[in-house]
Amino acid sequence: MAAVGSAAPQSVPGPRARVRSAADARTRPATIAAMTTAARRVAVVFVLLVSCHALVGQDRVEVPWDDTLPPGTDEHVARALDDSTRHGEWVDVPLAAGGVLQTWVVYPERQDKAGVVLVIHDIRGMSDWIRAVGDQLAQDGFVAIVPDFLSGKGPDGGGTASLGRDVGRAIRDLSRDEVTARLDAAMRYAVGLPAANGRVGVLGFCWGGTQSFGYALAQRELDAAVVYYGGLPGATADAAPGDEVAAITAPVLGLYAGNDARINATLPPTFAAMMQHAKTYELHTFEGAGHGFLGRQDRADGANLRAARQSWPLAVSFLRRHLEP
Repeated sequence: MAAVGSAAPQSVPGPRARVRSAADARTRPATIAAMTTAARRVAVVFVLLVSCHALVGQDRVEVPWDDTLPPGTDEHVARALDDSTRHGEWVDVPLAAGGVLQTWVVYPERQDKAGVVLVIHDIRGMSDWIRAVGDQLAQDGFVAIVPDFLSGKGPDGGGTASLGRDVGRAIRDLSRDEVTARLDAAMRYAVGLPAANGRVGVLGFCWGGTQSFGYALAQRELDAAVVYYGGLPGATADAAPGDEVAAITAPVLGLYAGNDARINATLPPTFAAMMQHAKTYELHTFEGAGHGFLGRQDRADGANLRAARQSWPLAVSFLRRHLEP
């Protein structure tokens, strides 16, 4: 499903969930009844584990190497970074409140100045995968700025790599104001690059997708926002923060998984609020795909791979449209 708008509100249908047979999780009542309570618990857990293992095996597909897309498997992540011919470097971007934002920067191979894309990682923090997304954006012609939003949050001032199992908690502890301040620092750095043309977009995934939408709310100088399976901050299934939406100046592209009811339930009020305030909001939902589909292209019986192949060209085209002179 796709919808594009800047006029009257439209209804956005919810995703059609994929339903598996109830037989996948059934056990024989007579057998269960004959067991002790403890044995029944063990049996149920065993059945669930076996069922989950079977489902994981059944929904995997082979993903061919495709250097026109961000990598969709762990093996492809390593290959993408190892094979890249583009210049990438770590930079300490100064924060206004002190400290630095540890940032991976990748440059395109082109003669003229390029638009810049700020890339926001998911709830797992900085990773080789998000760095490879930055490299793909550079291959597509943009300067990619990929910050570790957990910079300074770990032991001895470290970032994601120093936090171990505490990464998720540390991400959840980041306030909207703090994320905005870090994005502002990255944006200041971006517009000062000699290789940059002065136009800046943002692209994020999952938690980062929500932050991408949030930065469109906060930053009036932003030129474009791409949201992969993230929600509008403050939106619920019943309402969206219209007063905040009214302040958006950047066009927004939303790319969503069909099987992601948690996020998709918020889309109808989000779409209505964007249309009510005459904002540019283009959204696409990919049937059968699951949350996180771009980085898990081998899942969902091929639906994630199809979603990756369809969504990435849309993202690149949108960014080119708004970041090129």
